[in-house]
Amino acid sequence: MKTITKIKEDKNYTAVDLGKLEDLMEYSLIHKVNKQKIEGKVFLKEATHSTGTEISFNSLASKTEQPYFHIHYKNEETYIILKGYGFFQVDGECFEIQEGSVIRVAPQGVRGIRNDSDETMIYMVVQSKENSLEEYTTDDGKRVKFDPKW
Repeated sequence: MKTITKIKEDKNYTAVDLGKLEDLMEYSLIHKVNKQKIEGKVFLKEATHSTGTEISFNSLASKTEQPYFHIHYKNEETYIILKGYGFFQVDGECFEIQEGSVIRVAPQGVRGIRNDSDETMIYMVVQSKENSLEEYTTDDGKRVKFDPKW
């Protein structure tokens, strides 16, 4: 089982390395509810000490689907397809997805994903509390003068 490598950490950041996406299948975890081993999935909240999001990298074998549909109670999810193509379903709507597709699903949306490609699908999921983002991009920041070290 592969583990996340810490690059560097200080009071204002944590940097980690997952390795190449093609090696994602080397990660595995035990599902908290059904206690089954899941290969090709890694969560980043604990590794990065995140306080506002959970990010996961996921894989789905060729010509397979996620074995369950699910909802959330508080958190919306944004799926970003990095490799492969297939279908995504929310409630009763099913649509095609491919590399570059981005899908945001409200907590109560019943969701599922299928890989129809001949290669492993790789996708990222960003999970955050619905309606928690009050300010973003330039509204929540300002430029500061700082000397780069590179």
